Amino acid sequence: MAGLVYSGKAFRDLMNANYYPLANMKKSVAKLKASDDIDLPTLEYGQYHLILNPPSRWPQGSAKYWHKEKGRARVDLSTQPNTAPLSKDEPGVIPLTRCDLLDACVRKCFNSEPPIPMKTKIITHAASDAYAHRHEIRLEWEYKKGSDKPTLLNLTMVCPYRS
Repeated sequence: MAGLVYSGKAFRDLMNANYYPLANMKKSVAKLKASDDIDLPTLEYGQYHLILNPPSRWPQGSAKYWHKEKGRARVDLSTQPNTAPLSKDEPGVIPLTRCDLLDACVRKCFNSEPPIPMKTKIITHAASDAYAHRHEIRLEWEYKKGSDKPTLLNLTMVCPYRS
């Protein structure tokens, strides 16, 4: 049930309203800076969701599953080596695992000045996918023409196929 809620439009719209457009991302950064429950310089994927959106606003009571589902994704991504650089403007930064890359991208978005907006979505592997049994992360930066400084992060979490 939880995976279907997270991949739905209601969840995606709720989350993305925090990160996009830039004005919304700035409000989220301010809210996180004001929170005693998080430290932006050491931010990890998944820590900020419940701070930015109270559980009562999450569709179908999905907030109660968030820590479990997020934890499973983090453990799975921590076992996957990474060879991709953080971004064009930081080509020498190559985090060791896919989870480390995810965290570094999210930190870059929230800690840049100005912050970098994000668009996120959660999808599920097809049964026929080669690695249908594990999480995958797809991180795609957008850049202004002629610049290596990112202007948007498209973040897709791909959850395991479950029959």
